[in-house]
Amino acid sequence: MKIGIGSDHAGFKLKQSLINFLEKNNYEAIDVGTFSEQSCDYPDFIIKLCKLFKEGKIKRGIFICSTGIGSAIALNKCKGIRATCVYNEDMAYFSRFHNNSNVIVFGAKYTSPRKAFKLLNIWLETEFEGGRHLRRIKKIKKIEKQNLCGSNI
Repeated sequence: MKIGIGSDHAGFKLKQSLINFLEKNNYEAIDVGTFSEQSCDYPDFIIKLCKLFKEGKIKRGIFICSTGIGSAIALNKCKGIRATCVYNEDMAYFSRFHNNSNVIVFGAKYTSPRKAFKLLNIWLETEFEGGRHLRRIKKIKKIEKQNLCGSNI
């Protein structure tokens, strides 16, 4: 499986560790940057990750910033992305099992490499349950198409 991965400067070190973890576990990591710890803006790299989805090059992605919060917000602005910040095993499991998330987001400030490896492994191995949850995903897609909020907020 090909997995897109990106970060800002705060997530760079954890991203490098996760790329090594992915490769050791027979996944192909497509690194969209950043490529150093020099200060940068995470939306620039989120755009690159989302393009990989749009082009059909990946089905899953990983993004890392300082807290994960801003990145998850930005990722979820992209059509078809269901990104979730994950900080514990239940979140890793249910983000896939119930919500079919396709991007896992880590906050490097709160997630050690060892913990990230464990959470990522759970997330990668968990299949979407479907059923009533599929009905909810379809409703999320309808909201996405309606663009209800506009630009007044």
